[in-house]
Amino acid sequence: MASTNAPLLDISAAVAGYGKRDVLQGLTLQVAPGEIYALLGANGAGKTTTISLLLGFVQARTGRVRVGGIDPAADAAGARRQIAYIPENVALYEHLSARENLAYLLDLAGQAASDAAVREALTAAGLAGATHDQRVSGFSKGMRQKVVIALALARHVPALLLDEPTSGLDPQASAEFSRLLGELRARGVAVLMVTHDLLGAADVADRIGFLLAGKLVEEVTANGPDRFDVRALHRHYAVAETGA
Repeated sequence: MASTNAPLLDISAAVAGYGKRDVLQGLTLQVAPGEIYALLGANGAGKTTTISLLLGFVQARTGRVRVGGIDPAADAAGARRQIAYIPENVALYEHLSARENLAYLLDLAGQAASDAAVREALTAAGLAGATHDQRVSGFSKGMRQKVVIALALARHVPALLLDEPTSGLDPQASAEFSRLLGELRARGVAVLMVTHDLLGAADVADRIGFLLAGKLVEEVTANGPDRFDVRALHRHYAVAETGA
C-alpha cells in the first residue's frame, strides 16, 4: 500500500520543454515514499521530459519541482544525490565484473563500500553469487538491471526513476523485476517508472497516471485484491495514446 507521507518527488503545474516548444503543459504529479507510480503515454507525451525535469536536465519555465525538498533547477547535483536512475538501456563497464562495476559506481557517488557490502547488495538485487565476478559483457538486460538496482539498494537513495524498465525482458525477468520493486517499496523508496507496458504497470504500481500532450489526463489508484480494472485501464490508455 502506498505511503501517506509527503511526496518525495513533487511536480506542481510545471511547464517545461526545449527551445521555444513546451512539452509539459502544467504537469502536476507527486510520488510519496514507499509508493510505485507508473506514468504511461504515447511517444512525445512528455514521459522522458518528466524524468529530465526531476534530474535537472530540463528546467521548468513555470511551476514547482522538488526532489526530497531540493529544487533540481537550483541544485541539480543535490537532487541527483537523492535519486537512482535506470535508463532503458543500462550502461555499465563491459570489461568489469558486476562486483567491480558496483564498487566503482559507488565510489563515483562518493560512497565507498566493503566487498561484503557490495556482494550483499548484488545478492539482495537477485543476482546469483556465481555471477558477481563475471564480466557484465555477457549479461542479459535483466541481469544488468539487477546490478543497477543493487546500486540503488547500496546507496540507500530515497527515490528511483525507471525509463521503460521491462522493455526487452522475458516474462520471468519481468516478474523478478516487479518483485525487486516491491522490495524497494517496502524500504520506503519512491519509485517513478515511465513505460508503455500497461499490464506490467498494473502488476506492481500503486498508482497509474496517463499522460497526453504534456498533461496528466487520468490517474487511477490500486484498490482491492484485483488492484486495477484492466479493461478500464485499456480504455484510459487508448485515450492517452490517441487523444480520442
